[in-house]
Amino acid sequence: MPQWRISMEQINFYKSLQTPCFVLDVAELKRSIDGYQKALDSNFQKAIVGYSVKTNSTPYCMRKAGDFGAYAEVVSHDEYELAVLCGFPTNRIIYNGPMKSKETFVEAVEGGAIVNIETKRELEWLKDLDRSQQYKVGLRLNINISHISEEDADGDNDNSRFGFSDETSEFADAVGYISNLPNVSLNGLHIHRTAHSRSVRFYERSVEYACNTIKKYDLDLDYLDVGGGYFGIFPNKPTYQQYSDAFYNVLKANDLDNLCLIVEPGNALVASCYTFVSEVIDHKEVEKDHWFVTTDGSRNDIDPFFKKSGYLDEEIYQKETPVVETQTISGCTCLEYDRLFTLKDKPLLCVGDRIIYHNVGAYTMCLTPMFIRYIPNIYALENGECKLVREKWTAKEFIQKTII
Repeated sequence: MPQWRISMEQINFYKSLQTPCFVLDVAELKRSIDGYQKALDSNFQKAIVGYSVKTNSTPYCMRKAGDFGAYAEVVSHDEYELAVLCGFPTNRIIYNGPMKSKETFVEAVEGGAIVNIETKRELEWLKDLDRSQQYKVGLRLNINISHISEEDADGDNDNSRFGFSDETSEFADAVGYISNLPNVSLNGLHIHRTAHSRSVRFYERSVEYACNTIKKYDLDLDYLDVGGGYFGIFPNKPTYQQYSDAFYNVLKANDLDNLCLIVEPGNALVASCYTFVSEVIDHKEVEKDHWFVTTDGSRNDIDPFFKKSGYLDEEIYQKETPVVETQTISGCTCLEYDRLFTLKDKPLLCVGDRIIYHNVGAYTMCLTPMFIRYIPNIYALENGECKLVREKWTAKEFIQKTII
């Protein structure tokens, strides 16, 4: 029999679930949020951890993140409304991105949310604020990684379509526009940009670029929002504390360590707290000692970008089976390329056996298409108990709000 890396108690737990499904480990979510907040608090008088809703918009998970002290970081009017429905007060929402609606933008600014302006139309909307009150907004600064940290760039010109550029007149014009409004002041800078390296060096240089911009325009700010894109959950990778120390050291050197530091981790918070459970529904020997194993899950569920070359997977067998040379583990769709990984010289997986995928909470549920099989169950494991927090969709849910 295979040597289990998970306990018999966990094996029995995974066997009890209706597959396919995701499982949220609430304690792991809390550990991640607390870990980053503690690292920031060790350096800064005020620091905020924003839960990236686009990375995982499961309402139960969002509400728990709020309970654990995180703000909701949203990038559209739909996400803003979802955050409100999940219990986040307006003044604990960070509102980013180009897909704001005018109504939610005005509501957020007037309600004390951290609003980072992304588009020129948002600048125009500032005129619709109550003229009898004073308001504060942030502004997103465009960052070209090739220009500030060449070693971390992806290609010769790793530019960005987001934010206002100080390499042209865009940023200066936006600063000037806000300064001419009698009831609005600029109180923050948003510099979110993710490098594939996720290196501490990249964040040091990004913050240095922000500091130079702040000094160039003599900005009197309350916060610096450095965005997301961190590791923090993998061994032999930069830790939350290393990122925090890097932010602080650069800001301290520029006499700006009094700023509130805002981070918006996505992957770092939610990847490790979710697993995906699928069940084997068929196997076929298509060539000599080469088996295709079909599961009720899909690569769409855990790798919607179809970029991963491997997964943190474990197999749960019901009984002892012969070792076979090759098994290609496949999904349930009719797509030929719905193939997840290959097992070599392992016991043959049979109908009813289960496969567990770890660290699959980031950009999976949000991007999974409803192709052939609709969105699956989500369970939450909390205080030793498991409960269903999102029921799978059937055809009834699929056709809601449609005309047939």
